[in-house]
Amino acid sequence: MDVETPRLILRRPRLTDVPALFRFLGNAQAMQHTHVDASLRKCHRRVAVHEWRRRRDGYAPWTIVAKSDRQIIGWGGLYDDPFDPGWGVEVAYFFHPSAWGQGYASEMVAACMSVADQTLQLPEVRAFAHPANAGSQRVLEKAGFEVVRFVPEMDRFLYRRHRQELRTAAYHWRGCL
Repeated sequence: MDVETPRLILRRPRLTDVPALFRFLGNAQAMQHTHVDASLRKCHRRVAVHEWRRRRDGYAPWTIVAKSDRQIIGWGGLYDDPFDPGWGVEVAYFFHPSAWGQGYASEMVAACMSVADQTLQLPEVRAFAHPANAGSQRVLEKAGFEVVRFVPEMDRFLYRRHRQELRTAAYHWRGCL
């Protein structure tokens, strides 16, 4: 499923997207807080593996396109990480530096949480943020994520967000006591 937000098109990646995605997924400065693809081939493999998981799971990262100029500015979405399994469904986002600071990550994460809550009805979504990445931490907190713990072997904070319906029900239940 593809999704549109006011400023973004979130669509399935195409093989022809990989060179544009590699411009930031392979850029050590752009990816300073996470994994960097060492080559165009490794970037292609990462996208292909996630697309295989989309067929299996029904969700995977999207290519993120700016509506204003139809340029690829990011890659991200919901996924169960095939390269580091066991964390459950996560949301992640990676943007070209030219797109930083414009609210695109918050817009994309809000769309992901809508899909997670309403379409997939996932009970929980997780995310990770590096301690030095204050912008990513703000994006997650604004979307209702809470820090679970610091994961030293990853040098990341683990975040969690429960489905909106479940959070509302728990709030009402506690209010009745």
